[in-house]
Formats: sequence, structure tokens, C-alpha cells
Amino acid sequence: ELFVLTYGALVAQLCKDYEKDEDVNTCLDRMGYGIGIRLIDDFLARSAVKKCRSYSETADMIAQVAFKMYLGVTPSVSCSSATGNEFSLILDKNPLVDFVEELPAERASLCYCNLLCGVIRGALEMVHLAAEVTFRQDRLKGDAVTEIGITFLRKAED
Repeated sequence: ELFVLTYGALVAQLCKDYEKDEDVNTCLDRMGYGIGIRLIDDFLARSAVKKCRSYSETADMIAQVAFKMYLGVTPSVSCSSATGNEFSLILDKNPLVDFVEELPAERASLCYCNLLCGVIRGALEMVHLAAEVTFRQDRLKGDAVTEIGITFLRKAED
């Protein structure tokens, strides 16, 4: 709960500091990225997972191990492309929004949990996987579910 309350205060302060939602979204992504590149070491040490052999295994590892370990939830995973490089993480419950009813009308384009996208992107980059991570749906914006999209761009060179 402390993290969730602190996160809400962080987003509120960023909204005061930046006029445009896009700037807040970029700042949250950048912060998340910094967390992700550091968090991956903790994840690998604590989880003792083996190297994933496919994008599908990687998406499952993010959902079943990482989200459970750090946020206490397990999103479902679905592959959303025939090429097998696009996945969706569907969150039935998003703990970061436990104390948030809705976004103010003037902040309609705010991506409140964009920090998560940066964390995933940063962690993946540290294991040599380039990815684009975005929110595709968000319950705070009236969607039926919260969906994070991961598109693996290419395996980065070692």
C-alpha cells in the first residue's frame, strides 16, 4: 500500500510540474526504464529462472513470475500477432490504481501507469531484447480491461 500511495503522489506531482499529459507519460516511462534496468538484476537473482528460448516464454515469465513477484498479480498473456512477436498482458486487477477512482477530464490522455511500460522495456533491454511497450487499454479510461502490449522488435546484439 505504501508504494501505491507514494506512486499516486508522484503522478500527482508530475501533473503539477507538466502541463501536457504527453510530458507526464514520457517522464513516467523514463523513470520506469531506469527502474527496469536495475530491477532485472534483482529479478534474475531472486527468481533463478532459466534463459527463455522464445518471445512467448519471455512474455509468460513477465506475467507469471515478475508481476507476481513485484506486484502480487498474475496477468493473463495472449499472443496478438501471427509472427509471434506481439503479446498482451491482461490485468484483471492493477494494484497501482487501488486508490484511484478515475482520471480527471482534463487529464484524459494521461497514462497513469506508464511507469510499468518503462520498467518492462528497461528490463527487457538489459537481457538483450528490444521491445516497444505501451498501454493498449486502461480501466481508468473506461476500457473493460487493463492491457499492456509488448512488441518484440528484434533481438539486440550481444
